[in-house]
Amino acid sequence: MDILIVGGGGREHAVAAKLAQSKKVDKLYCAPGNGGIGEIAECRDVGATDIEGMVALAKELKVDLVAVVPDDPLALGMVDALEAAGIPAWGPDKAAAVIEGSKVFAKDLMRKYGIPTAGYAVFDDVDGARAYISTQSYPLVVKADGLALGKGVIICQDKSEAEDALTTIMVDKKFGDSGDRVVIEEFIEGPEVSILAFSDGKTVLPMVSAQDHKRAYDGDRGPNTGGMGTFSPAPQYTPEVAAEVTRTIIRPTVEAMAAEGRPFKGVLYFGLMLTAAGPKVLEYNARFGDPEAQVVLPRLKTDLLEIFLAIREERLHEIKLEWKNDAAVCVVLASGGYPIAYQKGYPITGLDAFAGRDDLMVYHAGTKRVDGQYLTNGGRVLGLTALAPTLEDAIEKAYAHLGAIDFQDKQYRTDIGRKG
Repeated sequence: MDILIVGGGGREHAVAAKLAQSKKVDKLYCAPGNGGIGEIAECRDVGATDIEGMVALAKELKVDLVAVVPDDPLALGMVDALEAAGIPAWGPDKAAAVIEGSKVFAKDLMRKYGIPTAGYAVFDDVDGARAYISTQSYPLVVKADGLALGKGVIICQDKSEAEDALTTIMVDKKFGDSGDRVVIEEFIEGPEVSILAFSDGKTVLPMVSAQDHKRAYDGDRGPNTGGMGTFSPAPQYTPEVAAEVTRTIIRPTVEAMAAEGRPFKGVLYFGLMLTAAGPKVLEYNARFGDPEAQVVLPRLKTDLLEIFLAIREERLHEIKLEWKNDAAVCVVLASGGYPIAYQKGYPITGLDAFAGRDDLMVYHAGTKRVDGQYLTNGGRVLGLTALAPTLEDAIEKAYAHLGAIDFQDKQYRTDIGRKG
């Protein structure tokens, strides 16, 4: 089969690398791709949100399947457009992707179907929101309703910070139309865990657990980023907790989406908080997490293309997921100044040291290849994933090899995985 992957980040590199292992794959394409993806797929310069361009490209290439991986094209309805054009597509349609595209929809869904989550209120006018925050206890969480590159969630320690958050989201429109509405949510505490699950709208198969590090600097300090690293498994996610989450959150969510006439077919991401009162949902995503995919997919032994096809054909019940026992740690190498301001175009050296290894993988997130040289081309540049028998070994291996890779103003956290 010839496959076209939509996207161009570290998550898409991880998906491409896993699909490339399938004996059923003849040719991989990726649009727009990046420097590293170009080693295993033919990259085409079509933007990930260019629906007309992607449909035209899929027709030109005569691909057998288009895997729509990032959130924005899913929310815009790229899967719907491809299917309408007679092109088989993988990923949730627009009606199902709203579970990530609107936090208001997601919270209302959980309230309607009794899925445990933090208490909340919704506002579409800033004056009403300001009046509400003056009556609340703190900390408090303010969230932009729509997609905001993982940065539209602000934890506020007092009323002043909450007012600043409302101004940023609703008045200054830092996240554009995503800030037309806000969710103001009670602050809940406990270990955070990310669970990805394959769903064909009826059957749901949870993957191994992972834990992300969102803050830019060591000790979970600094601004929120798209993710500075992750590890798998999360030790707090015991078999007992997993069984409870599957019973009270994962299955009820898939059943709720089906009951709403929005069957979810793809990867559903559950951002969970393991509170003293039990597991609760922080957020849903309608796709693989980034960088969670960079630790979960390397542990997957089952053919990823077989899973994708089973989801499309609603026969996921036939699939048995198999996993490597190894732990995995991914450390993100970012451009200096990320996520605020950073420069691009710096040469990257040292990548040859990882060629051909299956225990140390470098996933490209923001790179391009010019005249045979890799250059930085984004905020998050690379993710180095290490596999080892224990989490401690994986952490040690990742950091022992990190120094081999270099570029100007390289920035990374030194404590990825330590909380595990």
